[in-house]
Amino acid sequence: MSSNVSLAVRLYGTEEQVEPSRVLRAGSLNAELEAGNLRYIRYRGHELLRAVSFIVRNPDWGTYNPRISNLSVEETDGGFRVTYDAVAADERQEFRYSAEISGTSDGRLTFRAQGRAATDFETNRTGFVVLHPENAAGQAVRIEHVDGRIVEGAFPELIDPVQPMMDLRALTHKAAPGLSVTCRMEGDTFEMEDQRNWTDASFKTYVRPLALPWPYRLAAGTELEQSVTVTVEDRGSVAAPTGGMVTVRLGGDAGPAPRLGLGLDPADAEDARAARDRLSEIGRFYLVCRHDPRQGHSPDSLRAAVEIARDLGAEPWLEAVVLSVEQSAAEAEVAELGRVAASLGSPFRVVLISPAPDLKCTLPGSVWPPSPPLDALYRAARRAFSGSEIGGGMFSYFTELNRKRPPKELLDYVVFTTCAVVHAGDDRSVMEGLGSLPFIARSARAIAGETPIVVGPSAIGMRDNPYGEAPMANPHNIRQAMNFNDPRQRGLLGAAWNLGYFSHFARGGAAAIALGGLVGAFGAVHARRSWPQPFFDAQPGLYPVFHILRGLARLAGRAMIATEISAPNLVQGFAARSDLGRELWLANLTAERQHVTIEGVGSVHGAILAAEDLEAAAADPGFLDRMERMGSVELEPFAVARLALQP
Repeated sequence: MSSNVSLAVRLYGTEEQVEPSRVLRAGSLNAELEAGNLRYIRYRGHELLRAVSFIVRNPDWGTYNPRISNLSVEETDGGFRVTYDAVAADERQEFRYSAEISGTSDGRLTFRAQGRAATDFETNRTGFVVLHPENAAGQAVRIEHVDGRIVEGAFPELIDPVQPMMDLRALTHKAAPGLSVTCRMEGDTFEMEDQRNWTDASFKTYVRPLALPWPYRLAAGTELEQSVTVTVEDRGSVAAPTGGMVTVRLGGDAGPAPRLGLGLDPADAEDARAARDRLSEIGRFYLVCRHDPRQGHSPDSLRAAVEIARDLGAEPWLEAVVLSVEQSAAEAEVAELGRVAASLGSPFRVVLISPAPDLKCTLPGSVWPPSPPLDALYRAARRAFSGSEIGGGMFSYFTELNRKRPPKELLDYVVFTTCAVVHAGDDRSVMEGLGSLPFIARSARAIAGETPIVVGPSAIGMRDNPYGEAPMANPHNIRQAMNFNDPRQRGLLGAAWNLGYFSHFARGGAAAIALGGLVGAFGAVHARRSWPQPFFDAQPGLYPVFHILRGLARLAGRAMIATEISAPNLVQGFAARSDLGRELWLANLTAERQHVTIEGVGSVHGAILAAEDLEAAAADPGFLDRMERMGSVELEPFAVARLALQP
């Protein structure tokens, strides 16, 4: 790796510059202004709302990045006032709006927007979106409906597959003891969805019910006006949240550590062969061999995938998409696939199977498309792959599993994947989404019952787009929602995210977890046709995530150790018994330095992978094997650590 590579590329895999947010203050009330919208609205340090945003979306659910002009920010001792003009447009259509945001020291915040369609404008959503943070789960909420009715309810604990609250005008909940907040939304009818379905760490209240037709057209000249008002009631007993260093406490054994898997798309087979020597150093893992005839996959591509798995010493799993809709045709298609597998020596210990229609989203209230019955499909797989275990559920996201639950009694595994950039592409949203994973794990367990759960292949980037034609190709290597090629896969942030992801689902009881892929957009190794990176000129270089995968693969099946972390949104980790004794992996999930104290241990030996180490780590598979005695654990931004703990 070249020593002149920027810190941005080392951390994020991209030179794209991000404009920092601006903190607005009004006494004990503050919020961050970012791209014209508000994030992290807090009072005396307690988070009231995750975000209040005025957004404009196109007919494919893509969100416009508005062009903002005439921005004015006025701040006084008593509060703040922000005004600006904005344009959301593409080559076909244009919507213009003006916004005013004000906050006062008595705990009142108002965000108003007035807009006008400059042309006929097709949209799936134009208006306000409000995010309540995931820690509201299970809490009481007072609901005011559009007709004036007031009822008492609660934010769902398990993830709701449909809208938990509808016909909304205002919501009131307790943000902390002695502190309640009311969010009033005017100008249209609002409803809520549980965004934890998509690994967003929030409950989203949005404008225009999904039961109404979409996309819808705003005729040229159509005007709209909406507002969101946040009011705080402080009973005078609100204590500021405590902060400080992060503490880690290890408990007793917590069952076997999950198996680690990686994905393989046939398009990456050639590069995977070229990187075979490096990839084989990951260790023992299972390889999810994708087979989707819609993408031109064939018996030959399946044969190539099996050969790659054998070359790497990996256990091949089959992930098969069934195209036929009619039951008998689908059963015949599965039978033929079984004959192909038999001709390859029946290599697949596990066969995951899904009908193609289930790879696309069906919104609540919509009619499900024609599809073969799942029970018939799973029974056909049992007949065709008599020596294999059968998994089913969703190759798309937990959202779809939550909305269409499989007959688990016919399965050996219930499966689903996730993506970190379905709704937002910024770094903080990617990392804070990890906080939704414990809720997903519990909700998936409620769906699966006693049937083991398998997660993935999952990554920051989007493998498939259930909500549109395709993921974003991202030729300019930027941060954005629905990226296929997400640059952070190749940066240190990607390593930290993957460790955090595995840690959450391991604690959540997943039997196996597949992360990303061998090479390509989701890869662990830079290969010949991968996206260029200046510090991986030598072929094939190791991305930071390689070292996480190598470590986790070696811990599969070992006794997992219960791990309690005081600030799980800042640092995440996973511990298991190994030849080192108690082995602890930690990741800094933030762009700030974190000091970690590990309670109840004597000596600590360890190795840390930080931004300054990427040159050496790109060429050395055993970089984290060389441990030294450590007096303290200091994690630089997005750094990861491998630690050996002595009593």
